Amino acid sequence: MTGIKIDGIQISTKIKLQVKKKIKELKSRGIQPCLATILVGNNLASLTYIKNKHTACKEVGIKTIDHKLPQDVSQNDINNLIEALNKNDKVHGILVQLPLSNTLSKLETISRISPKKDVDGLTPHNLGMLTFGKKTLVACTPSGILEIFDHYNISIQGKNVVVINRTELIGKPLYNLLLSRNATVILCHSFTTDLKKLCKIGDIIITAVGNRQKFILTDYMIKKNAIIIDVAISRQDGKLMGDVDFNKIIKKASYVTPVPGGVGPITVAMLLKNTTIAALL
Repeated sequence: MTGIKIDGIQISTKIKLQVKKKIKELKSRGIQPCLATILVGNNLASLTYIKNKHTACKEVGIKTIDHKLPQDVSQNDINNLIEALNKNDKVHGILVQLPLSNTLSKLETISRISPKKDVDGLTPHNLGMLTFGKKTLVACTPSGILEIFDHYNISIQGKNVVVINRTELIGKPLYNLLLSRNATVILCHSFTTDLKKLCKIGDIIITAVGNRQKFILTDYMIKKNAIIIDVAISRQDGKLMGDVDFNKIIKKASYVTPVPGGVGPITVAMLLKNTTIAALL
């Protein structure tokens, strides 16, 4: 017996079809959804991510405006650009590609984005509202993971969910989203003691470490029929890989996301959905 390999491409396609329908309605009302992206420097991975996001936007009919800034851009200059985009009624979503250069403050930069245009769901306002169960724009990966549960009719109420990540982009918003569905959430990180023991009690494990030299989730660390969501992505020996020893885990778990083809495509689809929501706002 083997578990079910979660099809992220199928889920992302379904979301994109929903987005296309909504964009058609918006355009009939004279509204052209538009996403502005900001990239600092020439990090190869970031350039690839931005390119993929623009391609996905074009696929569903979202206009994109690309801002590439030099590595040594000042905090004042990037702040001014964001303020200008906030005031531009033709721009509905603003995305700052992370990581930023060491000379820039992530908090100050992200905080400048209007909460109504914060398609990454990272502003203090949107993160704070999420803790009160009042969500509008939510980080794309966490909201995409809920799409996986919905697509496969997986109920998380009362389940022990182990999350291995505590960042503002994944772990913290995911914690609140899971709580809102009445899961019991165990949030783990690099200082967590006896992580293997905690994984063993997880009905669902969501892992996003991204360093296979330090951490690999394998079959002896999970209980039978656990649900495994692999958010991580790294390159090893020329191959894209996540945190999970997929070939072993799939023989013991009930559902597993692959890398690639799992959470990644859904995350991009949720960015498109968020941009459409922002256009409606």
